[in-house]
Amino acid sequence: MHRETKVLVVGSGFSGLGMAIELKRRGEHDFVVLEKADDLGGTWRDNSYPGCACDVPSHMYSFSFELNPRWSRMFAGQREIWDYLQRVASKYGLRPHIRFRSKVSGARWDEETKRWHVTTEHGDTYSAKALVAGVGALHIPNVPELPGIENFAGKAFHSAEWDHSYDLTGKKVAVVGTGASAIQFVPRIAGATAELKIFQRTPPWIMPKADREIRGWEQRMFRALPFTQRLYRDFVYWVRESSALGFAVNPKIMKLAQGIALRHMKTQVPDPELRRALKPDYTMGCKRVLISNDYYPALRRPNVSLVTDGIAEVRESSIVDAKGVEHDVDVIIYGTGFHVSDSFDYLDVQGRGGVDLAKKWREEGIETYFGITVSGFPNLFFLLGPNTGLGHNSVVFMIESQIRYVSQCLELLDELGADEIDVRPDAQRRFNDEMQRKLKRGVWTQGGCKSWYLDAQGVNRTIWPGFTWRYWMRTKTVRREDYCVVRSPRAVEMTAK
Repeated sequence: MHRETKVLVVGSGFSGLGMAIELKRRGEHDFVVLEKADDLGGTWRDNSYPGCACDVPSHMYSFSFELNPRWSRMFAGQREIWDYLQRVASKYGLRPHIRFRSKVSGARWDEETKRWHVTTEHGDTYSAKALVAGVGALHIPNVPELPGIENFAGKAFHSAEWDHSYDLTGKKVAVVGTGASAIQFVPRIAGATAELKIFQRTPPWIMPKADREIRGWEQRMFRALPFTQRLYRDFVYWVRESSALGFAVNPKIMKLAQGIALRHMKTQVPDPELRRALKPDYTMGCKRVLISNDYYPALRRPNVSLVTDGIAEVRESSIVDAKGVEHDVDVIIYGTGFHVSDSFDYLDVQGRGGVDLAKKWREEGIETYFGITVSGFPNLFFLLGPNTGLGHNSVVFMIESQIRYVSQCLELLDELGADEIDVRPDAQRRFNDEMQRKLKRGVWTQGGCKSWYLDAQGVNRTIWPGFTWRYWMRTKTVRREDYCVVRSPRAVEMTAK
């Protein structure tokens, strides 16, 4: 099947759905959303492991134009967020635009037709004037290559590919990794297992989780008086935003938060030896800060043990740690997160002159302009692209800023009757130089750890280094002088008005 369309959007999570809604708002109905799975939802469809929930307050984790007065908890669970996305898609009539089971296998910019040609794994082809990649970063599970894993005769799966048909009751379970997913599902499965061994490489900083049910009268108030929910959302936003001071301005400020985390640990973990194993040796914020009230108590269960010696070998029915101790195992669950800084290695995108984007980024380093556009790749837009991730606030806020920016770029193409819009190399270079200067001062670089924020060369290609309101301000209007617009048969140099 071949389909011509004006705008092609890839992904149907928050990014893809938000972009689709913005297109409709602009009166643009000639667009298609390609989704690799058989349902929408992105991260919140795929991650259905026990205990899966957002670590951003519910009222900040929604579109600003579509607040949800029905959140049941201060930190919503996976199913509730997924249901929210389903309702949004239905309300704005997005489903007819979505092509499910359409995983993109490649995209190529055609310099003669000035269009993107996109192919799916099933062989379907699409041609579009603009291509918007809303795939995010948390969609490719990171499964470590454990020595001898091919000999393991038991069950093994990643938390993002949870096997709900497999009963963990009475099983000897090994959990590899202690990141955001693991600290959520470990407390949920600990009671059912015969033995639970948690293999920890680096302990995370864990803050108490200020979670509770949202009372009925609060929900009724938010429905009857929407401005009250917006006021509360604004309050949550600025509280979260203030923590950027410690992340980006002065990492020493994080010591205050570390004190809270250490008291939380001491209260929940009486055993000083276990506390020593759980205490991080890096500055909080260098790696993702986690929140939990039940992870530490789960470690105190008699059937749960923490292994900090690393994995030397996997055998047919066991794991051998670095000290030579053999642990009998029926099932291995990977709580090892996702490919983030290296997720772009999986791209097959060819721009002007047949330049391969993944290869270019591997050889020269990942560079974009505001995480949205890439020089040499006209009419290609990323949502939640490089250096727009957050460690302190809601990425939905960033997504909305980017959607507005992309919309302005598309409007410029229409207004000028142009074929392509491409960011100038010098503008992209200035932006990336600025980003790296700021990132080097931040806790992600100064904190003394290795994290998935960094690429193989130790460069942070993931995080926005500062306040989100500044990103909002800087992407509020497209700087025309930073772009070149091409209108056949001649080029039009854009100048600031």
